[in-house]
Amino acid sequence: MSFLQVQDIHHTYFTKASATTALSDISLMVEEGEFVSFLGPSGCGKTTLLSIISSLLKPTQGTVLLENKPVSTSKNEIGYMLQQDYLFPWKTIEENILLGLKLSKQLNEKTKSAAHSLLNQIGLVGVEKQLPKQLSGGMRQRVALVRTLATEPKLLMLDEPFSALDYQTKLKLEDLVSQTLDEFGKTAILVTHDIGEAIAMSDRIFLFSAKPGRIYKTFEMPEVLRNLSPFESRNHDAFQDIFQTIWKELESLEPGKI
Repeated sequence: MSFLQVQDIHHTYFTKASATTALSDISLMVEEGEFVSFLGPSGCGKTTLLSIISSLLKPTQGTVLLENKPVSTSKNEIGYMLQQDYLFPWKTIEENILLGLKLSKQLNEKTKSAAHSLLNQIGLVGVEKQLPKQLSGGMRQRVALVRTLATEPKLLMLDEPFSALDYQTKLKLEDLVSQTLDEFGKTAILVTHDIGEAIAMSDRIFLFSAKPGRIYKTFEMPEVLRNLSPFESRNHDAFQDIFQTIWKELESLEPGKI
């Protein structure tokens, strides 16, 4: 039985004047410890599907199971990391990273110590008493990652977490996040518009077509890339071949071409 099962998801947004189908016939499975990406044109429903998987949005039709249980019952087992870090500006870094633990009633000396240790592991030593405004954008995203991981979620949802960062910081964070998730054995789903990012970080890529969103193709990354860090994989010969293949598929999904 797969770790995550998405079964026959269909979702329509209704207003008084219209009905817009965002997703149609979405079924996929993700294995424990796997890193997958959702890639596709704007409006293909990637973030809608992420919201459904995390039970923030109830689908019009279909089910999502995490470890064979409905995700709606998987309290504290799904973590979310977004494009913006959403740190509370008036709280210290320590208060921010402990917030999830506090809200989920998991805060104790052991979990607090583990959160502090993780902060140190990802290179943020001695920032506990600082405020978010005193840190760079990349450092704040690291804090957001610690806050997400502190509650020990089984599944991580990454919704374009690097898109607001400069390119050099983005590449460094790709490596850091990938290494951290590997060390903790986490399962992750990344939503991105960046083909290179998806290739560099993923085991598999689900390419979506739009209006309504459907899984158009699935790409499995070769083992040689999966064994490299994201930065190293970008410099491998196989990377460019896969990039060109996915680029052409994305171009074919432009309006009027399918």
